[in-house]
Amino acid sequence: MSSHYYDPTDAKARMEMAELAPSDFKAWMGLNMIPSSDKGAIPVKVRELIAIAVAHATGCPYCIEAHVKKGKAAGVTKQEAAEAVLISAALCAGAAAAHGGLAMKFWDAAEG
Repeated sequence: MSSHYYDPTDAKARMEMAELAPSDFKAWMGLNMIPSSDKGAIPVKVRELIAIAVAHATGCPYCIEAHVKKGKAAGVTKQEAAEAVLISAALCAGAAAAHGGLAMKFWDAAEG
C-alpha cells in the first residue's frame, strides 16, 4: 500500500466501485464523457478548457491530468491551460470572499 495520497495505482482500486455498484458507476462514466464529447454546441477544445478550470476548482489531480492531456490533444495551448487555471483560481478566491460575508454574519449572530 502506498504511503501517500493520489498514487497513480489508485485507479485500479477505483475499479472496485465498478464491480460493487455497476449501474451507478456506469452513470458516472456517462457523465465523465461529457467534457470530451463532440456532440454539443461547445467545441471539444473549449469543453476541455472548462474541464481544466473545473478540475482545478474541485482539486481533483486525476481530472487535472486527464483533461490537460485531452485538452492538449484537442488543440489547447499551454498558455490557454494556464489562463484557465488562473481564471479558476480567481473564481475560487471570489467565492471564498463572498462566503466570507457569511462568516461575518454568523460571527455577529453567535452567542457569547
